[in-house]
Amino acid sequence: MTSVSPAETSVLERAADAPMLAQVEQWAAVNSGTGNLAGLKVVAGQLADAFAALPGDIRLVAPAPVESVAADGTIRTTQRGDHLHLRVRPDAPVQLLLTGHMDTVFAADHPFQALKWLEDGVLNGPGTADMKAGISVILAALGALEASPFAERVGYDVMINSDEETGSHASAALIAELAAGKTAALTYEPALPDGTLAGARPGSGNFSVIIHGRSAHAGRNPEDGRNALIAAADLALRLNALKSLELKVNPAKIDGGGPNNVVPDHAILRVNLRPATPAAMVAAEAALRDTLTNIERDHDVHCHLHGNFNRPPKPLDPAATRLFELVRDCGAALGLPPISWNATGGVCDGNNIAACGIPVVDTMGPRGGAIHSSDEFLITGSLAERAMLSALTMMRIAERGTV
Repeated sequence: MTSVSPAETSVLERAADAPMLAQVEQWAAVNSGTGNLAGLKVVAGQLADAFAALPGDIRLVAPAPVESVAADGTIRTTQRGDHLHLRVRPDAPVQLLLTGHMDTVFAADHPFQALKWLEDGVLNGPGTADMKAGISVILAALGALEASPFAERVGYDVMINSDEETGSHASAALIAELAAGKTAALTYEPALPDGTLAGARPGSGNFSVIIHGRSAHAGRNPEDGRNALIAAADLALRLNALKSLELKVNPAKIDGGGPNNVVPDHAILRVNLRPATPAAMVAAEAALRDTLTNIERDHDVHCHLHGNFNRPPKPLDPAATRLFELVRDCGAALGLPPISWNATGGVCDGNNIAACGIPVVDTMGPRGGAIHSSDEFLITGSLAERAMLSALTMMRIAERGTV
């Protein structure tokens, strides 16, 4: 359908009229960096109050434990904030998953804390585009859907997690649980300023390799030592050599070393791997383990690998392509500029959802840019257009019963 019916028009007007900008200004005024548990608690409470306007059961879900490797090699548990979950009509014939995140990349002591208008219609502030505006769009679109003739045909889960910016380690199991059996999913990362969507995404894995060597005096008997720092540097070079068109590798940091007169017996290499396809991910993991075996042999050290591919690759399969085409067609029906999608090097919760076999469009949020920087901005006029786009997409899925 290339036009909007009168019945749909009244629903879409309701979506456009929701107080999204005021919500963004309220939520973005509270710092909710992933590690700011106090700020996340405040925002989670604000969101719970806002989403209580919808029917269904709302709850705050405790985060799963998250392990990380400290600079001294010890494994530590990092606390994350609660996740918000709303479930509505779980027995309806069409089931959707809508996801977003309440955390930002800006810590409690980061200098970027305030909102300001860069120009008329362009709001600068932490989390404005990424992605408190996206959360407001979810609420507006669902409020409109509830007033539509299709409401009883659609059930949905809304999940707003607290740790997307650090890889969703504390919420990955919840995402997988809620994605199971869904007809489709929509995730509300910001679209590009021109409305372009993110299509295929690579996977991503963050790994820490703890290297145990042997200390010795650097002058008297260095040959008795096993230099963990040299082994880590060699490992970084060997992993970097694995780069290909289907695999990006970023050796990012080495922790270790000590006094100049001591052969270092401890080092940690931090590395990020981004495979383009599921097959490339399998090959990358095998290559990583083979390289560690060779480092152990060549340097007479022991390597302990910590980490995994927490974001599987997200290729565009036929079902996902149909969902993208539906969003494009809904945009055309609304008279929006043509909506297209491009492959991107970034990752998000859409990767996790797609790995469950569920078609997902993960940039349904408003238009904005310069995310993860103090120049982050939201194009506020896109709030209404994206809320209408979501509402119409969900109504069309309900009408079809599929994507």
